Amino acid sequence: MSDDGTAQSVRRAQEAARAAEHVEAARRAWRTASAAAAGAGSGADAPAQSAGGWARRAGLAGAAIGVVAAGVALERLTVHRTVRRKARVALDSAAPYGSLRGEAGRAVAEDGTELYYETDEPPAVADAADGPQPTVVFSHGYCLNQDVWHFQRAALRARDDAVRCVYWDQRSHGRSGRAPAGQPVSIDLLGRDLKAVLDAAAPEGPVVLVGHSMGGMTVMALAEQYPEYVAQRVAGVAFLGTSAGGLAEVTYGLPAAGARAVRRLVPGVLRALAAQSELVERGRRATADLFAGLVKRYSFGSPREVDPAVARFAERLIEAVPVDVVAEFYPAFAEHEKTTALAAFSATPALVLAGDRDLMTPGEHSERIAAALPHAAFVLLEATGHLLMLERPEQVDRHLARLLARTIRTHGSTAPPAARPAAAEPPRRPRRG
Repeated sequence: MSDDGTAQSVRRAQEAARAAEHVEAARRAWRTASAAAAGAGSGADAPAQSAGGWARRAGLAGAAIGVVAAGVALERLTVHRTVRRKARVALDSAAPYGSLRGEAGRAVAEDGTELYYETDEPPAVADAADGPQPTVVFSHGYCLNQDVWHFQRAALRARDDAVRCVYWDQRSHGRSGRAPAGQPVSIDLLGRDLKAVLDAAAPEGPVVLVGHSMGGMTVMALAEQYPEYVAQRVAGVAFLGTSAGGLAEVTYGLPAAGARAVRRLVPGVLRALAAQSELVERGRRATADLFAGLVKRYSFGSPREVDPAVARFAERLIEAVPVDVVAEFYPAFAEHEKTTALAAFSATPALVLAGDRDLMTPGEHSERIAAALPHAAFVLLEATGHLLMLERPEQVDRHLARLLARTIRTHGSTAPPAARPAAAEPPRRPRRG
């Protein structure tokens, strides 16, 4: 073997050893956090067998997470770590994603939290004969911010018949203020936050609500608490990669036993991590490669086909959310159940869009939402994951444009939906595309 070949083999062996260290470190961190969660959950007076149950569940969860971490770490071996670090820096400085800005505004939530939003005003006022044009309001998902709508924002700005759009950051995300420390977060609270943003940013005229993941749940919470507002003002609604409930059934792509254990442990684990948030944030930076791989796995259905700049953009959005915010919001999803709230949209033109490889909110959840909405177009995007607006922007833009065409034709005025022309009944089987 030549000297070059020997050196290359040595480098590969060293990288393999480092990858193995990352995997083992991830497993150690998970075991430590699991132990803390077990201690918090069982209490001093818990029977001895309870500790054994926690240990067994922690073992299942650790094994499941370890399998995922190992696969991600091995994938990282294909490119040298230094090269990846330089590539991240280059992408951060050169990629345009998240650079679009609008007119800044602020709403105030019921507890005083400032909610930041931006408005994109159309360059010309629509013909008054067509009635008031709708304002499209975008609500982002968990551990993201309004910039996740970059492609949709660019597409809507480029339309000949540009519409007014509002993009906002959910509390404790993006440029919005941090919620008061220790205050429980609920999906209902987020629904009231959305109402505050609507009152400030779109005080009159019809609105079209677009929500992804947690943002879709926020829209459902608005409907449950303000059905009269929906009847009078909402001209259309789009639910992207979201759920009306039953999130306890989701396995996140893990074996069933491991998924059950993870669901039991995660709240306590997050509390333990949030208590050491500064240390955790340093650990995030130290294990950037592993974190990037996990983001790709759980964000995209075809991660190898995603533009590296887009993948890095998604990673930046998620890593910008502090771990204590992650911990504050997570318990709200277990309590989320808004199936009955969907009735408020029963006469509203709707779009339900999902990825067929979504590990966070599987397509079956979107199918159930569509079944509850008589005027919904249900589309399942092939080979697509949770962040469908980044992975398949052209398709998402096209389907949103069709929804806007339907709302502009049918909204008429802000009269109750019963007075509007009925939208055509779509087929119940999902379209693919």
